[in-house]
Amino acid sequence: MAVDGINQDSLSHDGKPLRVALVGNPNVGKSVLFNALTGSYVTVSNYPGTSVEVSRGSTVIDGQTWQVIDTPGMYAIHTITEEERVAREILLHEKPDVVLHVLDARNLERMLAMTVQLIEANLPVILVVNIMDEAERMGLKIDLELLQQRLGIPVIGAASTRKRGLDEIRVAISSYGTQPRIERSFPYGRLLEYDISEVIWLMTGEYLLSRRSLAVLLLQGDEEITEMVRHKEGDGYAVLAEKVREKAFERRDSFHLDLSLQRNSIVKNIIQGVFSEPDKRVITISDRLSTWSVRPLTGIPMMLVVLYFGLYKFVGEFGAGTVVDLLDKRIFVDIVNPWMITTVKEIIPWEIIQELFVGEYGIITLAFRYAVGIILPIVATFFIFFSFLEDTGYFPRLALLVDRLFKHFGLTGRAVIPMVLGFGCDTMATLVTRTLETVRERVIATLLLALAIPCSAQLGVIISLLSKETGALAVWGVCMLLIFVLVGVLATKIMPGEAPVFYMELPPMRLPQLSNVFTKTYTRMQWYFIEILPLFILASVLLWLGKVTGFIGTAINSMTPVMSSLGLPKEAAVAFIFGFFRRDYGAAGLYDLQAQGMLNARQLTVAAVTLTLFIPCIAQFLVMKKERGWKVAGGIGLFVSLLAFSSGYVLNQFLLLTGIL
Repeated sequence: MAVDGINQDSLSHDGKPLRVALVGNPNVGKSVLFNALTGSYVTVSNYPGTSVEVSRGSTVIDGQTWQVIDTPGMYAIHTITEEERVAREILLHEKPDVVLHVLDARNLERMLAMTVQLIEANLPVILVVNIMDEAERMGLKIDLELLQQRLGIPVIGAASTRKRGLDEIRVAISSYGTQPRIERSFPYGRLLEYDISEVIWLMTGEYLLSRRSLAVLLLQGDEEITEMVRHKEGDGYAVLAEKVREKAFERRDSFHLDLSLQRNSIVKNIIQGVFSEPDKRVITISDRLSTWSVRPLTGIPMMLVVLYFGLYKFVGEFGAGTVVDLLDKRIFVDIVNPWMITTVKEIIPWEIIQELFVGEYGIITLAFRYAVGIILPIVATFFIFFSFLEDTGYFPRLALLVDRLFKHFGLTGRAVIPMVLGFGCDTMATLVTRTLETVRERVIATLLLALAIPCSAQLGVIISLLSKETGALAVWGVCMLLIFVLVGVLATKIMPGEAPVFYMELPPMRLPQLSNVFTKTYTRMQWYFIEILPLFILASVLLWLGKVTGFIGTAINSMTPVMSSLGLPKEAAVAFIFGFFRRDYGAAGLYDLQAQGMLNARQLTVAAVTLTLFIPCIAQFLVMKKERGWKVAGGIGLFVSLLAFSSGYVLNQFLLLTGIL
């Protein structure tokens, strides 16, 4: 029997599709396992009332449809960060039929503490001991059967990047999700057990989590759990709250330490005889690379090599050079545009409408050409490069490498992820700033992204243009670096607050699988192209309207004094108008001006610096408004615009004075 197109057997007890939630620390392979279970057809959206993204997909196991939820990283049931709160909200309110706890086999002892908490909470847990291939390569041995006996839940060894253990996980989900659960606990010391039992005895409400787990969270002072218990207990809450306050006061100096030490003792007892390591660990090439990548003496040269071959050679020369020349000049300019111009003029007799499609700002001759012929190959090559680096495990090590430097900007090494992602798309990177721990960090990162981080399409075009002029690319790079450092240092002095402590899991370094790289690239390209093409079409329509009404000419004339102060021809104003719609649109405008021979080396460098610093594009500005609010977004937009033209003026005067270009 079917209900709304879903097989009745695929429904959980509350009438919704069966659900499996993936939980665990960051960088343990949850997302890789999620992609392996669901494929690339997933939805990503903010969890209600938060700015944290949650991925959802579906899979069919033994004829049953399961919804798969990839939760944000968490370290314990007692939450601290917004990501951990969202992960727990999913466990509490979406009531998954199976909880897959994914951990790193190389860090089994440290991560099992969370497994113990999930079991103690009476959740339907399956333990996935992931990254087994790396653990085995290091000579580590894990007795999974003995571990399963001691925990009392299914335990599966896996290497999700290589699809190892995937069939066993599917079988476990199918069978375990329908079995009744037996409440299980791990005993603490006598005093702690007495405190917990005193609190449990006063609880009368019905809860998803076990009362034992809730009692521990109440004693830990968990605000969200306290509010939930207050609602469930009703009139009886006052007595319970008084008991919790009494116990918290009695153990105010020792409770958290005792709890941590006793959980560590429980874990040590569990893994005794389960986990063994050789007297001397096998040092692999990936281990050596991992060590070298986080040490400044070797890590900085490695980073420069990665950036040179990845961004400059692959994205800049190959993507923005070879592929753009093929698509733009040989296909669009020589073939597609002439044919479309002839065809449109034959079909549409009105010149003003012809202009809309194939004119100077036409939808076909400008929007489609820019989006497909210039921007698409640059973004595609960047996302291939980004996905490749992501799968190697290099990014967390890069975060560790730059952490000390980023602290001067009020950031931690974690900010390297949105900063690097900004070289792909600043809009996407601004969304990713929500993973930073403090509001201060998020504002500073948003400012730096809006100011000095060019997106891949803009970067590719600029590298392609400036690399043809000796010294121009170096001048541009030095300017961007100096302004990034100066604004970052000033921001951390002005913005109140302290930088948080930085901590990050290190996944193994390995050669990525090309199938994973291209799946990620394809998914990101879908998102990017769906976003970019409508905006380019909208920009073309607005520019066409501006030309028809005379507004574009007026805008160009009004910007002539500004362009003159920068040493640029008035036609360069068009690139800045384009840049308001999208940064990469503006860079493509410079590409056209340079192709027409309207910019010399000095002018091209000044224009590139000013445009890179110029106001964020519409999409990025709207995301800034959504994430930071109108006041912050407007302030950043105004500051960035003023700084861009001021920097361009100073650079032009400096270049004229020194004659460097």
